[in-house]
Amino acid sequence: MTRLYTHIKLLAGVQQPAQPLRGADLKNLPGIENAWLLTENDRIAGFGSMNDAAFAAYRNTAQTDCSGKIILPAWCDSHTHLVFAAPRENEFVDKLNGMDYAAIAARGGGILNSARKLNEMSEDQLFVLAWKRLEELMRLGTGAIEIKSGYGLTVDGELKMLRVIKKIKEKSPIPVKATFLGAHAYPTEYKEDHKAYIRLITEEMLPVIAREQLADYIDVFCEHGFFSPEEMNTVCTAGGAYGLKPKLHIHQLSSNGGLQKAIELNALSADHLETMTEKDIHDLSQSETIGVLLPTAAFFLRMPYQPARALINAGSAIALASDFNPGSSPSGNMNFVVALSCIQMKMLPEEAINAATINGAFAMELQNETGSIAIGKKANFIITKEVSSIASLPYSFGTNLLEQVIINGEPV
Repeated sequence: MTRLYTHIKLLAGVQQPAQPLRGADLKNLPGIENAWLLTENDRIAGFGSMNDAAFAAYRNTAQTDCSGKIILPAWCDSHTHLVFAAPRENEFVDKLNGMDYAAIAARGGGILNSARKLNEMSEDQLFVLAWKRLEELMRLGTGAIEIKSGYGLTVDGELKMLRVIKKIKEKSPIPVKATFLGAHAYPTEYKEDHKAYIRLITEEMLPVIAREQLADYIDVFCEHGFFSPEEMNTVCTAGGAYGLKPKLHIHQLSSNGGLQKAIELNALSADHLETMTEKDIHDLSQSETIGVLLPTAAFFLRMPYQPARALINAGSAIALASDFNPGSSPSGNMNFVVALSCIQMKMLPEEAINAATINGAFAMELQNETGSIAIGKKANFIITKEVSSIASLPYSFGTNLLEQVIINGEPV
């Protein structure tokens, strides 16, 4: 079906960079004022200024008037834990009473709590819950998403999660990437025998994952009390033998050399980065690894935010993602992620939007499908309500300024 949007106040994100945007380029959000946009079926077929001679060919096409409204690419959320069995409000209250993330994990809460609940739930039940979450995220403007396993921590549990993600990928109207995160935490029975659990990952989980084509990427939670940089290297090397590229949890709680190991492993992305030294910032800026910042996790855990300005000024390629999960970021609302990045990390609106769209697409290797307005890309975009400028989106952080979300050329 052909659709034509006209008199668009600003058509933002009109670009197709060959590499993730970094440094000063991140604040360049190309746009066309008083624009038109044409979609055919699920693809962007054309766009330009209303004053262009090319628009004459479409004057008789039925039009949707977007006067006063902005169109921008749909959000590309490159880090989520969308498949989980139950929320963790009790731990939320524990945090309010003064317990920290590490203390909750040490008593069997946190990831281990989610793992217990997930292993008790059927694959079909998990799918229904995750699908409802995905539908809600699409209504909030998400047009591409990555989903991790990591709440199984057993052979059956991890495979169950990945099979659910595969079903979501097959049914979803938006691009979905699957990441195997068996190395999320050590199950209680392996707390004193890390090598045995790593063998479980490398010798029992990975061969099945490869055979059933259940994952695109491999992830490890590299942190004190979880997996060391050396253990991360072992897991990622094993995953690499099956074609799984690393996307890694790094430096959330401490700077432990995980970033340098991630760069050595040619990780597609290093995610979290709340705790960064000057050397860490420099090393990331000199690498091809994309730093994925998750400000809503820092917000929810009341931790220091990622040093976004220092990373940008150093020339790092950064993306923004929601980290949607039941323990540390129970929201997948990328509109709030963008607003929080501006308010708390001092990113410019244009920088935050680029980081949440085109750079997020690069962090999932989806840059040729989505993340910007370009002919041939998926027609996944957001139409705002009437707004005064692009800065209205992060400025009015408590107001829903999305009038309509278009996925594959059709309104959600």
